[in-house]
Amino acid sequence: MKRDTIDRHTQIANDIMYHIYTHIDTQINLDDLSRDLGVSKFHMHRIFKDVFESNIYESIKSIRLQKASNLLLTNRYATISEVAALCGYSSHSSFIKSFKERFGMTPKAWRNGGYLEYSHEILKQSKKAMASTADFSGMEPVIVKMPPMKSRYIRHLGYGSGIRQTWQKLYAWALGNNLKNYRQIALFHDNPTITPLESCQYIACLVTEDGKAPEGDRLPTFQISGGVYARFDLEGFQGDKLKFIHWVYHEWLPGSEYETTTKPSYAVYRKNNFLSEDNRFDLSFYVSIKY
Repeated sequence: MKRDTIDRHTQIANDIMYHIYTHIDTQINLDDLSRDLGVSKFHMHRIFKDVFESNIYESIKSIRLQKASNLLLTNRYATISEVAALCGYSSHSSFIKSFKERFGMTPKAWRNGGYLEYSHEILKQSKKAMASTADFSGMEPVIVKMPPMKSRYIRHLGYGSGIRQTWQKLYAWALGNNLKNYRQIALFHDNPTITPLESCQYIACLVTEDGKAPEGDRLPTFQISGGVYARFDLEGFQGDKLKFIHWVYHEWLPGSEYETTTKPSYAVYRKNNFLSEDNRFDLSFYVSIKY
């Protein structure tokens, strides 16, 4: 397959995934999506499967349930039916059935503490996170309004040491296109404290200081959502980061009286541990919130 065909297919698959994540609270119409992308429904499904190794319907179901699992914890005043609707479910009973198949318990049991053991099992998949001695208790965020930002990006499947190669490729692209004033941003489409680490969708992004997508060929573009965020500033090692995300979603958010949204969290690096010689990071972590 020619390079331009591969790049075109990658862009189409990423556009499909982006549409799913940004329209997860709606009844996603794949007929309309295929027309917007200018490809047949058959080719849309085939391209997506080739790039992501899963079909579109499986991905939609998985993303809906992951978003619901977050909202059940942080949106304490929303009923289970309201959470289901926020994640695109029109049937209360089908939501409960799907949730139980995915997490091994009902949404009510999850909300009443079942998430703790499930999440701890995910955390145990990372030796670095389990070895971390970082303590985030007492940390308070700054509430900020962030603008939307257009980026160039490379998507990575899995949350682990392999992310380093993805950042190296993005850095090589930046050097090859003579980019200088840009920010490195990690977008967490999936919550790595709820989704098995090998299945997490992680996006390494470059954004210029004016918020526009860097110029250059080959890499697709992606818009990071603007809105109200809680910003946490922290430094440490890779294992500390995963432990911190665990703390944010399972301790800080449930006790903060803020609710989260379906927008993904992201980290803006001042120092990227995947590219630094000492493996340390210095970053600001942004969590979408509402009150």
